[in-house]
Formats: sequence, structure tokens, C-alpha cells
Amino acid sequence: MSAVKQGCSAASGQDLRSARRLVVKIGSALLVDEAAGAIRRDWLDALTDDVAALMAAGMEVLLVSSGAIAVGRRHLGLNHAALRLEEKQAAAATGQIRLAHAYQESLARHDITVAQILLTLDDTEERRRHLNARSTLNTLLKMRTLPVINENDTVATTEIRVGDNDRLAARVAAMLGADTLVLLSDIDGLYEADPRVDPAAAFVPEVAEVTPAIEAMAGVAPSHYSHGGMVTKLTAAKVATGAGCRMVIADGRRLHPLAAVMEGARCTWFLASVEPRTARKRWIAGSLKPSGRLVLDEGAQRALRSGKSLLPAGVTAVEGNFQRGDAVLVCDAAGHEVARGLVAYSAADARRIIGHKSREIEAILGYRGREELIHRDDLVVS
Repeated sequence: MSAVKQGCSAASGQDLRSARRLVVKIGSALLVDEAAGAIRRDWLDALTDDVAALMAAGMEVLLVSSGAIAVGRRHLGLNHAALRLEEKQAAAATGQIRLAHAYQESLARHDITVAQILLTLDDTEERRRHLNARSTLNTLLKMRTLPVINENDTVATTEIRVGDNDRLAARVAAMLGADTLVLLSDIDGLYEADPRVDPAAAFVPEVAEVTPAIEAMAGVAPSHYSHGGMVTKLTAAKVATGAGCRMVIADGRRLHPLAAVMEGARCTWFLASVEPRTARKRWIAGSLKPSGRLVLDEGAQRALRSGKSLLPAGVTAVEGNFQRGDAVLVCDAAGHEVARGLVAYSAADARRIIGHKSREIEAILGYRGREELIHRDDLVVS
């Protein structure tokens, strides 16, 4: 299949309405009037109108929003162009409160509860923190709450910063098993060359695979930009599509930008070749080194083969020294691999609860953990 499909993206069959779990990335330049340091409330209200309509239709939505530094710097009098790291962190600390309050007020018009989540790169990559963040976000979505996510600029350092919210949004989409990622931008999609330099550059409505030829279309990020423009968007596309999540770059400057995408506005779709669930299972099955083993009885083995989670009651032995979120092998009594997955308890706690019913976990450990030793979403049967 060609990496680029020419023609109208609407004709390709891609439709935002088909999304079940949607991540929307909002750039600082769209949300904040940087000259005044003020949030564009009319734009934000139009966006949240779109989000409310999608949630009312049953879609799960998460927002990844920039803007905290742009809002906070003006209130702290940090008007010079180049901010030191600690000045950016101070601006983020001030601006994040104002940003969260603006989202809360805008979505309250639709009776939608908002949750603020601040993440660093380690939170999306280190397995235990990944598992914690994923569990929290999944719980919020089940409760029909809208998470608004930003990079944790107040504590991140140069070495651990994600660096831009395009890539953060892609990592969040991968972590949550989202099927669709929308990057709202100041451009309506990918062109074969930079249209600011070459007005005749051809528009690319659909990308089946991010190949070197596609990456070359992004050119080089301008040196005066703090982030990479189209370069980082293509990096985000590789992360998202590799996790089974399709991605779209759309013009966010207009009011009601998500409604515009649904109505057929020009944009570029990046296609995923697998479903998010399949991509996650492949990652668990082939990319992680097991840190220990769980031995099962025959009843637990039958339960796994029927698609159920692994409960403590069906485990007869724990081997190795692992922590919550680590990958472990799941074996039968003869030592043959039955499955592998990400365990919800450390080896020490797992040894205390095996053979017991899930309702007994809190009394044994002194805290209420997950009912499953390995949830079926984190388990791959061999």
C-alpha cells in the first residue's frame, strides 16, 4: 500500500464520529493570546461545546493542553523572550491554576466535571508509574469525567521533559489505548513541502505509514522555534499509529474545530494498521523482559483461556522479585508458560494474597488494591 493516498480525506472513510476514545491536543498559540497573556475564552467555549457534544454521544474524551507557561509568564512579569528553566517552571505553576479554572468554567456550562492531570515523560514510560497513571485516567473516564492533561513543567527538568505536547499527547493515547488522536494546529495538515516557503506545495490528505519520504516532507524545524512544528507531529504520528491509534492533524484556529473535522474540513489522517488492544498485547508479549513467575492451578488456567483476568485465588506460587507494573510469566504446575502480563502487585504482596479471594485483599494487605493480580487488558495468553 502506498504511504500517501491522494484525494479528499473525507472520501477515505475516516470519520471522527467513529472514535470511541479520543485524545485532543491543544496548542498554546490556539488557546492563549500571548501578547496579552490571556486565554481566548470564545475559542475555548467553542471547543468545549464540541467536546460536550462528543461526550453526549458516548465518546470518551481526553484533552492534552498547552498554555500554562504562556498564561503565567505575563502575570509574573516575565516578558523577555528567552526564559530560564526555573522561570518557565514558575510561570507554569502560576498559569496552570488559571488554565484549569478556565476549563472548569467552560465545561461547567455543560455539567461536565474536569480533572487536572500533570505528567512527565517518566510517567508514560516507566512501567509502574505508567500503570498508576493509566489506572487513574481509566477510572476518571469510567466516571464520565474529562481529564485535562499537561506536562508537569513545574518539576520537569531538561533531561526528562517530553519537550512538546504533540509527543505527550501521542504517549497518552498509546498508554490509554485510545483509537483516535487529534492534533489541533495552526496548519490544516501535512504538505509535501513547507507551504510558507513553497505556496505550490501539494497537500497530503492521508498517510498510511510514516516513511522516510514522509518525514522528509516536514523539513527542519526553524531554529527560533522552541519545539519542532511538523517534525514533532510526525514523531507523534509514529508513536500513536504504532500503538494502534490513528491520528489527524487539523486546523484549530477556527471556532468549533472538532465539529469542522466531522463536517469534512481539510485535514491529514495518519492510519494505524492494528487496533489499540492488539498493539498493546504485542508490546506486552514481545517487548518486556519478565521479572518473575506466577504458578497457576487448573481452574485459573481455564479462566485465562476463556478471556478472564487472573485472580489471586488461582495462583499457587510466586517466584522472583518484582514490583507492581513489572512483566511476569504465568505458568502451569509443570513450568510451561500459559501467559504473560503486567502484575498489579509486588512479589511480596502477591505472596501474601495468593490463594485468597479478592474480597480478602484489603484485610490481608491493609489497603484496597485491584481485585485482579493481572487484569485481562494487561495479559497475553500464550
